[in-house]
Amino acid sequence: MLEEILKYNKEFVKNKNYEKFITNKYPEKKTAIVSCMDTRLTELLPAALGFKNGDAKIIKNAGGVISHPFGSVMRSLLIGIYELDVREILVIGHTDCGARYTDSSKLIELMKERGIRQKDIDLIKYYGIDFESWLGGFKDLDQSINKSVELIRNHPLVPEEIRVYGLVIDSVTGELSRVEEKGL
Repeated sequence: MLEEILKYNKEFVKNKNYEKFITNKYPEKKTAIVSCMDTRLTELLPAALGFKNGDAKIIKNAGGVISHPFGSVMRSLLIGIYELDVREILVIGHTDCGARYTDSSKLIELMKERGIRQKDIDLIKYYGIDFESWLGGFKDLDQSINKSVELIRNHPLVPEEIRVYGLVIDSVTGELSRVEEKGL
């Protein structure tokens, strides 16, 4: 696959196909998006929002979940806020999310089948990582989005003026709906 990519890239650069993507590092719409790594969202998400290259910082991971207040997603958001003038954050989950029902027990068994040793898994647990929870999915999509929204809003390093919203995108049609903020 890599050879195919490199061959294509050589032509891409030679033909100057990059020119339509030229922008700077500052998000034009002063927005950061936290969303899922699902392949269906690669082009659908920005298109459904009316965003083009350079409009927003898009941070993707499995489930679009912020799992730690000082992990890489929050680090990226803080850099976006303080270095790149991000003023609004959208946490966007999606329908039919593969990470939603991830079973950590099954993942651990698959790891072992591929050579990961039980003693290494135990070592991770020994250092205080709730491995099963960290690997696991979530049952309620809205609740998962709200949890990430609240983590951002209540983070001690996020200024009060930063607006944070939770949304769900339909992974087929691109239709957006706001997540109600109940029970928080």
